[in-house]
Amino acid sequence: MTIRLENVGIAVRDLDATIAFFTDLGLTVLGTDEVSGEWADTAVGLDGNHAKIAVLQTPDGQGQIELFEYIHPDAIETEPTLPNEIGMHRIAFAVDDIEESLAIAATHGHYPLRGVANYQDVYKLTYLRGPSGILVMFAQDLTKS
Repeated sequence: MTIRLENVGIAVRDLDATIAFFTDLGLTVLGTDEVSGEWADTAVGLDGNHAKIAVLQTPDGQGQIELFEYIHPDAIETEPTLPNEIGMHRIAFAVDDIEESLAIAATHGHYPLRGVANYQDVYKLTYLRGPSGILVMFAQDLTKS
């Protein structure tokens, strides 16, 4: 059996703001749509499922995220995930310049949880809260600079 990761899906409060955040970081919108109907109810397991969606791709063409903003049923607000909670944790990006990435995130009002760490002079990395409280990790490989 062959298996490969298709994408990571993330429910968001504001699709346009979230697209702006990720495209400013360098991802490309592959497509947007509005989905509903019996097939969407069946696939997702929600009656009356109706959402606006967007699929974005990383510049290397290897990673994709699918963002969705629910129209129906109403989105359920939850507390932002903490780094030590069980379940879906974070989305991580390898970046060439962590300071540039953080500057872009700051233009959207998103900042590191604590600061930028240096892991054994191999990586600089940090977590920040992105749109809708998404935990986002930036990691810069210091061995490639």
